[in-house]
Amino acid sequence: MRILAAVFLLTLLAACLAQAQSVSDDKIYDDVRLRLAGDRDVKGGALEVSVAQGVVTLRGKVRSGKIKQKAERITRKVKGVKKVVNELEIELPGAKNGD
Repeated sequence: MRILAAVFLLTLLAACLAQAQSVSDDKIYDDVRLRLAGDRDVKGGALEVSVAQGVVTLRGKVRSGKIKQKAERITRKVKGVKKVVNELEIELPGAKNGD
């Protein structure tokens, strides 16, 4: 009986630790937004960020492919991010909204 109780407690403890180590989507969202907005090249304040079960999707327009890649790299480094779906578009020089 003691062995069964010990196994149960260890299983419960392991489940609690696993849950405590996972990062919420809200926390990931906040961290990604802060890092993108704070980067002097990406200037990601206008980018759309969505998070579902640790998968981050980036949308919006950036000035170059280099910035698109940098935004993805920054996002991948955020704790809790499992995958990045980079749907950022490269804005053509001289193009205006609605053109």
